[in-house]
Amino acid sequence: MFDVVVAATALVVLWPVVAVVAVLVRLRLGSPVLFRQRRLGRMGRPFELVKFRTMTDARGPDGSLLPDAERLTGLGRVLRRTSLDELPELVNVLRGEMSLVGPRPLPERYLERYSPEERRRHLVRPGITGWAQVQGRNALDWNERLAADVWYVDNRSFRLDLKILARTVAVVLHGGGVSAPDHATMAELTPHEQRRATRMEP
Repeated sequence: MFDVVVAATALVVLWPVVAVVAVLVRLRLGSPVLFRQRRLGRMGRPFELVKFRTMTDARGPDGSLLPDAERLTGLGRVLRRTSLDELPELVNVLRGEMSLVGPRPLPERYLERYSPEERRRHLVRPGITGWAQVQGRNALDWNERLAADVWYVDNRSFRLDLKILARTVAVVLHGGGVSAPDHATMAELTPHEQRRATRMEP
């Protein structure tokens, strides 16, 4: 109920901002305005996440998409830094596919790359913000990020959610942690065994 009330109120209050961002994306990036991608939700069930586009669809000679760094636009960087690109996800909250707070929803292809412990992040609905986001966002490496997600699952409470929401405001205003080190956005998640082997190297 808290998710629905807050999401609905936010959409009503922020609709002018949503409209302006939509117009800017349409003018700078073209159509479609929204980025849609199947992500994993609660219990690993897929759903379609919606957010504002921040990258072009530029492709190389072989037809494959160029790296994120070459497709991310100036407007896209601003939207990511301010988290305005996430506003359409309030619709996902109203649909019951996401919560305001929870582990960030990740692509379907990542499911087989988790350890059994990391897979527990799907015991709750994914969120627009979460414990990992207020601990460093994308500046965390994948092991830290997934561990933070599992910690949230084991310690979640309404009080903790309120704390995370309050800290999210400070994180967004600060604008840090938007991208992983040496990446325009976030590094690709590698399988757990590979990440474990890398950490064990001297």
